[in-house]
Amino acid sequence: MRVDGRGLIDRGRPVRFRFDGRDVTGYAGDTVASALVADGERLVGRSFKYHRPRGILTVGPEEPNALLEVLEPGGQVTPNTRATVQEVFDGLEVRSQNRWPSLRHDLMAVNDRFAAFLGAGFYYKTFMWPRRFWEGLYEPLIRRAAGLGRLSGKHDEAPYERAFAHADLLVIGAGPAGLMAALAAGRAGADVILAEADSRPGGRLLAEDEAVDGLPGPDWVAGVMAELRAMPNVRVMLRTTITGAYDGGQWGALERVGLHRAPAPDLPRECFWRITAPRAILAAGALERPVAFPDNDRPGVMLASAVRGYLHRFGAVAGRKVAVFGAHDDAHRTARDLVAAGVTVTAVIDPREDAPEGDGYRTRAGAVVIGTRGRLGLTGVRVREGSSEFWVEADVLAVAGGWNPSVHLTCHMGARPVWDADAVAFLPPGPDAPGAVPGLEAAASAWDGRAVVRVLAADPLEMKRTVAAALSVMRHGMALPRVWQI
Repeated sequence: MRVDGRGLIDRGRPVRFRFDGRDVTGYAGDTVASALVADGERLVGRSFKYHRPRGILTVGPEEPNALLEVLEPGGQVTPNTRATVQEVFDGLEVRSQNRWPSLRHDLMAVNDRFAAFLGAGFYYKTFMWPRRFWEGLYEPLIRRAAGLGRLSGKHDEAPYERAFAHADLLVIGAGPAGLMAALAAGRAGADVILAEADSRPGGRLLAEDEAVDGLPGPDWVAGVMAELRAMPNVRVMLRTTITGAYDGGQWGALERVGLHRAPAPDLPRECFWRITAPRAILAAGALERPVAFPDNDRPGVMLASAVRGYLHRFGAVAGRKVAVFGAHDDAHRTARDLVAAGVTVTAVIDPREDAPEGDGYRTRAGAVVIGTRGRLGLTGVRVREGSSEFWVEADVLAVAGGWNPSVHLTCHMGARPVWDADAVAFLPPGPDAPGAVPGLEAAASAWDGRAVVRVLAADPLEMKRTVAAALSVMRHGMALPRVWQI
């Protein structure tokens, strides 16, 4: 459902698209996922092997469940498109996948009933006799059941492009840390490329109720972006994912040029960039972890950061009764934001014995979630508190399991992330580590898992650290790789 007065979407510009043959109305700025959340659609797919019901889990490109097929003119089909990334536009048509004959009535869901007999690699032990049946019967059936999504088999007539760009500094990520790094380097006169995978800059500031310099987060982002766009030495590349780090300060980047609008004959779908930048700052932030418990894959179980993201960025809530489960303060942040928006929070389940009491919701201190119920969507959460077990009514369960810094690019030349017991996460390797990417400096939000909270709150100290890192990279230039004796 939509929440009045919330979100950054343009409610004056309705957009109509189709999901599984039915019309859905969203607004300019929506993704397919946010429009489906607002429309009350909780079931969006089926799991790979057992065809268990799947719902939306996240709010970003890390989404594992909401994988859809995009139907295009001429019969072309693009499978495995993330609903959390695909922006809505008039005429868009998407379809759920890995189900037959329909999403709600999937005959292959019978696999879940026989899961005990369908272990990993069972077909190599089961379909052994008679041998002549393997190529003619068994293998075709197994191949037909395997895989996620199907290609249309038609030639892709859409145009694609490749291009080249050069800069003194590449800033990866346009969250608060990346914006400050780009601003500092731009003011210093460096040629800067700011690459952001999302359609809007701001990162988590778009999804949180935070203020920076006395301004709401989105307003602060708009002010910084206005200054950056006015600088001739700064190039902002939205919808652009940095795909790899290579020798000689080379970076691969994939820009989604035409995937957010109706196809046009003179507009490429995507453009692959080869960016030369001897210095780079990684400001990709962090990803929230889920929590492991029985049946945590049921539609309605979502990350707490996603629940806040749909609320603050898209003005949408996935349910009417929300329970929250987490062992740190992000769980209570989520509950407070929901209560302020008029959403009923049935409980905050916090394993800590000294968990804070809530204002407008009940805290279950020292309790844990041990299960869920509901066939095609969540209807209740089973909780263990001390020696007692009971059900909590909820159609959404927001889980907060901590944060993992996005360290992927720091490992592209062989360096390994470092486990930090205090942060309970893998952190990027140091610049002198074997295999470290030359010239790549990680912003504090990636170096220190605990700094994520400070970035979300736009702590002035964290901002100063990011600016200092940007100026340091510009001042000292590309670091020479350390020579290791073998």
